[in-house]
Amino acid sequence: MHVLFVSPEVWPLSRVGGLAEVSHDLPLALAARGHTVDVVTPKCRLAPEQEERLKRLDLTLEVPVSWRRHHAEVFTLEPGPGVTVYLISHEHLFDREGLYGNAYGDYEDNAERFIFFSRAAVELCLRLGKPVDLIHANDWTTGLVPLYHKAQYREHPLLAEAGSLMTVHNMGSQGVFWHYDMPLTGLGWEFFTPEAIEFYGKINFLKAGLVYADMISTVSPTYAREIQTPEMGHGLEGVLLARKERLKAVINGVDYQTWDPQHDPYIAAPYSAGDLAPKAQCQAGLRQAFGLPAAGGRPLVGFVGRLVDRRGLDLLAPILDEVLELGLDMVIMGFGDDHYHAYLQELHRRRADRLGLVIGYEMDMAHKLIAGCDMLLMPSRYEPCGLHQLHALRYGTLPVVRATGGLEDTVSDHTPASPGVGFKFQLYEAPALLAALKRALETFAQPSEWQGAMRRAMALDFSWDKAAGAYEDIYRQAIAHGQEARRA
Repeated sequence: MHVLFVSPEVWPLSRVGGLAEVSHDLPLALAARGHTVDVVTPKCRLAPEQEERLKRLDLTLEVPVSWRRHHAEVFTLEPGPGVTVYLISHEHLFDREGLYGNAYGDYEDNAERFIFFSRAAVELCLRLGKPVDLIHANDWTTGLVPLYHKAQYREHPLLAEAGSLMTVHNMGSQGVFWHYDMPLTGLGWEFFTPEAIEFYGKINFLKAGLVYADMISTVSPTYAREIQTPEMGHGLEGVLLARKERLKAVINGVDYQTWDPQHDPYIAAPYSAGDLAPKAQCQAGLRQAFGLPAAGGRPLVGFVGRLVDRRGLDLLAPILDEVLELGLDMVIMGFGDDHYHAYLQELHRRRADRLGLVIGYEMDMAHKLIAGCDMLLMPSRYEPCGLHQLHALRYGTLPVVRATGGLEDTVSDHTPASPGVGFKFQLYEAPALLAALKRALETFAQPSEWQGAMRRAMALDFSWDKAAGAYEDIYRQAIAHGQEARRA
């Protein structure tokens, strides 16, 4: 089938979170199964070496936004057989410091920016002249795409037989804007109702996708259940409950060609489940890179990701001194809220012998951190799926996680009576986190038991081929529902 995959982030062109890797890996996995995938994404500010890889198409899109028509150029990149990435270029809207915002917060014109992008993605289909079988929209920035398809493009021959899928990667970000932005959409006010896209007097982009897509998916079974509750639904749980028969869940995959400790060019030494000894070299190199002393029998715990509340920083930060007193060292790499940057930098100045810190994100360092640590800490308040714990499992770096979303579904808890691959805690409280870390340290002190858990973790399979097969099934259901709705 021909899939139009619409995403605001695609690695390595742009990245804010794990969606970027999904938008790179899943299309390639679908193509490997015989499908044609066109990925559409905004052309953000790129490094010169990335610009050099792009090819400009000889076409200009005219995209209606309110009474104006924005003109956009289109660039392409082919990351692999069967996949073409189309970058929508609009200098005023997307050539900026950040994708969604800068150090001062979200951009004030995000409604206009992603109305334009959503409409441009559909307009591009028409200009390319290729029939589309399935439109796959991802997160709030593309939530208007299924609505535009239904309301304004469903009768076009190239899109008449297409189904649509809305994938929720993070229910906490919904794209809510004031109602004065409604004219920018080009949609009639009949869509500004509680049954459509109105949300407490405002416009909700993600709600548009949830209401108008033929199918809905999210990225783990537990998260699919969580977002149907008031605690995790962020006000849209009623919409999901009303359409729960259309809601499916697929756990994200891992690109095991990129994340493979036996062939990883970024790490100090290759290793495998059959030969774990070289992992010690990876840790020695990581400690040196972060300015930490040799292990001296202390395990190394890593944290990589956004430094924000939902990733557990509001739980972890106040007790970091206490965590370091448990008899472990820690390395943290991430960026996020300024107050966490300042707090961690101050703690690092006081505890540089036990805490390593990088404010930012570097892919090569992420590989080094995952390979060099003994444990990976993910104390998330909520976690739709998570990718870092999947990487850690393949590298024999045992996750210590809160049992939520994809962390609950992918990490089995290890106890002496029930061998697992990580350590979980339930309550979002400091004592529960500390108890899980203490259990991990007790197991670490027993090398044979610890290495058994490492080998079990490294044997797990979260390949993208498995996930792509599950998406195929959802795509077929979406196409069938879409065609049924058109005939009705």
